[in-house]
Amino acid sequence: MASLNFNAAAVEPQQSFDALPAGRYEVIITDSEMKETKAGTGEYLMLTMEVIGDTKHSGRKLWTRLNLVNPNATAVGIAERELSAICHCVGVLEPRDSEELHNRPLTVDVVQEMNPQSGQMTNRIKGYSTATGAPAPKPAAAKPAAPAGFATGKVAAAAPWS
Repeated sequence: MASLNFNAAAVEPQQSFDALPAGRYEVIITDSEMKETKAGTGEYLMLTMEVIGDTKHSGRKLWTRLNLVNPNATAVGIAERELSAICHCVGVLEPRDSEELHNRPLTVDVVQEMNPQSGQMTNRIKGYSTATGAPAPKPAAAKPAAPAGFATGKVAAAAPWS
């Protein structure tokens, strides 16, 4: 037997972990970690997201896995496009570390899917957009064209007056 000094009336009971209803949610990325794939042939970036804002679902978690290192080039391409969408939404276009994506609001489109192994409904993120009220990230400024032969790595032809 364990001696407890606990008042359950002072702590909100744990809610069920049913899948979130399909819809759009404002979230922040709260955690990120590279993990080895089950097959051991690659790595994926696991992103943990938390619902924020004034909804009854605030504090709920969502996860996505981005197969950034994988022998399947299609899987890598999908993951890179998804990561690019996230980066554009949070305004960090060249992250050096996944933590640079943390605590920046974005909006996710969530659907429910049946997990074939457990038979339970789960969530999957289908899309990303800039958070409501957040300024849209500015595209990278176009670099001005250099005059012929300058800073292009090419040698200009001899000038006619030489």
